[in-house]
Amino acid sequence: MIPATYRRALGGHGGGVFYLHGEDDFRKREAAREIAEAHLDPATRDFNFDVMSGPELDVRDLASVLATPPMMAEWRVVLVHGAEALAPLPAARKLVLGIAASPPEGLALILTATRPARSRARFYRDIVRAARSLEFRPVRANDLPGFLISWCHDRHGAEMNEDAARALAAAVGSDMGVLAQEIAKLISMAPEGRPITVETVEAGGIRVSRLDPWRWFDMVGGRDFAAATAALGELFMRGESGVFLVMGLTTHFLRIGLALDRGLSGLEAALPPHQRWLARRIQGQSRGWNRESLDAALLGLRRVDRLMKASALPHHHLLEEWLLAQRASAGEGGRAGPLRAGARTRRGEAVR
Repeated sequence: MIPATYRRALGGHGGGVFYLHGEDDFRKREAAREIAEAHLDPATRDFNFDVMSGPELDVRDLASVLATPPMMAEWRVVLVHGAEALAPLPAARKLVLGIAASPPEGLALILTATRPARSRARFYRDIVRAARSLEFRPVRANDLPGFLISWCHDRHGAEMNEDAARALAAAVGSDMGVLAQEIAKLISMAPEGRPITVETVEAGGIRVSRLDPWRWFDMVGGRDFAAATAALGELFMRGESGVFLVMGLTTHFLRIGLALDRGLSGLEAALPPHQRWLARRIQGQSRGWNRESLDAALLGLRRVDRLMKASALPHHHLLEEWLLAQRASAGEGGRAGPLRAGARTRRGEAVR
């Protein structure tokens, strides 16, 4: 049976053609391995599992392997890595698409591929429609903490708290292969039945900073502009990118806009599963904003983004200027309390 992690996305319970595509090679290979293991009987695995490389593939060999029935087992699994190499080969395209349209009994064909940039080959559209397809896009940096929490739970049945996920993401970066190894190590270190905490991360030899981009986004979302301005220099000293901070803030403000527009339930419905734990915090921050202040903040960020791309001005100074403008609008203390109820956005009124 297909692992629960992928069953809903791929549909069905086994066999046929699986097309795993996208730029995240680590998660593609993990998915391919799990789907293969779900079909294979350990006792007959060596007889019923073929791994092939697309760039080195001979179409006649592939056809022969695909035509071979399972031996003393329910399924035969053929895994082809680098299946984008099949796109320019008419015979290979015809073979694979024919099998996807009418899979032989007892066959599970797993294809992993990365579509070349700017490629318009029809093969990619056809295989997505014909096969059981799943795309693996790179995890965006500002989504990493939530993704790590979900990965820990879905893959290992273990819990990781929010602070630990943020600390790990800030220290390690977005390389999923490295992050997966670190998570496995931390799970083995955490007391049985207890979540992975910041203390676990520190005990694992990872240097933890008490300031990370996500805490900074919360400072700004909570309208604590004085603290956010004071912390900005530390973020840049640690090597954070001004472009990343602007992108992360923009995403953060769009979520605040959803909370203003649709309330907690609407925000939860709009967020993917690995981000829903953010909803209550975002809703709390939304009480400090209204439509006008949010529009002004986003317009200011758009200006900062354009200046970062078109001028030689230091990114740190551009963001600091934006923060000072927000701080001025919040008053001398640099922190604004909740806006009056009459100034809030009306339910159903979209943030531009």
